[in-house]
Amino acid sequence: MADTFTNKTFSNFVTLQRGFDLPKQNREHGTFPVVASTSVQGYHSEYKVRPPGVVTGRSGSLGSVQFLEIPFWPLNTTLWVKNFKGNYPKFVFYFLQTLGLERYNSGAGVPTLNRNHLDGVDVAIPPLPTQRKIAAILSAYDDLIENNLRRIKILEEMAQNLYREWFVKFRFPGHQQARFTDSHLGRIPEGWEVSILGEHLTALESGKRPKGGVKDLEFGIPSVGAENVFGIGRHKYQSEKYVSREFFDGMRNGVVKDGDVALYKDGAYIGRTTYFRDSFPHAQFCVNEHVFLLRTTGKRLTQNILYLWLQEPDTVSGIRATNANAAQPGINQQGVNGLSLIVPPVDIAGQFDQLAEPSLALIVSLAKRNEALRRTRDLLLPRLISGEVDVSDLDITVPEEAV
Repeated sequence: MADTFTNKTFSNFVTLQRGFDLPKQNREHGTFPVVASTSVQGYHSEYKVRPPGVVTGRSGSLGSVQFLEIPFWPLNTTLWVKNFKGNYPKFVFYFLQTLGLERYNSGAGVPTLNRNHLDGVDVAIPPLPTQRKIAAILSAYDDLIENNLRRIKILEEMAQNLYREWFVKFRFPGHQQARFTDSHLGRIPEGWEVSILGEHLTALESGKRPKGGVKDLEFGIPSVGAENVFGIGRHKYQSEKYVSREFFDGMRNGVVKDGDVALYKDGAYIGRTTYFRDSFPHAQFCVNEHVFLLRTTGKRLTQNILYLWLQEPDTVSGIRATNANAAQPGINQQGVNGLSLIVPPVDIAGQFDQLAEPSLALIVSLAKRNEALRRTRDLLLPRLISGEVDVSDLDITVPEEAV
């Protein structure tokens, strides 16, 4: 049988408090998170608030909610929960995510959340035991997501370290018997070759969007821009835009093929890359004019090797050095094609691919799982908070937590 929810005003639910000033020049190296409106901005030697902490944006970015389990310093661009008034902190964290806090913007220019505007809002709150159960269910999803993110990080490091062993330190199988020769990139094993990237590409192309932009299309074919070029297995679905099916069918370039490597080509972060593979993030999509797609011959330079080479700091620096526009940073096809690199013999490339492939494939598999977990959690969140999904009779044991 469902527990009875209590109707009350927001001011009787929790108390929000504005954060504290802490200019960057006054921050001292430490272990306590400095919390901005959407994320941790750095660390400081002192803290202002003891955990558990719930923080949301007050100025600039509204709607994001963060949960802190260690002492922290909330900046003055945030609001933090000063008094939980007997409510379960993790439940409060999830509850605030359902309020649509961005709706309470009171700023004429910069978005601003005035806590006084929230105080009179009516809310329906379940009893404490139900709050704990709701928080436990949602936390289980978040814990799985976080665990997968840790695994992805480890797998990325493993793949990159393997690349460096073979292609930077030249500790590939049989390297003890290899002879080395001089090249303009340093000493390399015999049989390896210094060449330019363009000699190993079958495609280097960018896409486009309709004149006037994509307007307000809410459905269609996903069109990925530079905002989603930041590493394998990473994708912000909420920042995607769409093009119509008719426009997509007319595109000659920029249609993503499975296994394409994407390169951020102009703007503040030129040189960043990602790897579209195994139907992630979509089975069918395209890129816009700010992204290059790269496809190799798959012989001495495979897609796996290409992606890992592009992650190397020296490669990123080399890409940025080709910047063809001083006013608006950007790189062109000629510059990318002319990048120098060292390629191995075909057999070495094949051996490396076999070793690196399981890690790269698992990264994408875990990213897919995380997206499914996020979608399920986001579907459950409002239904649990509102009581539409009743959890009162579920046998869930949740430890006590100070409030």
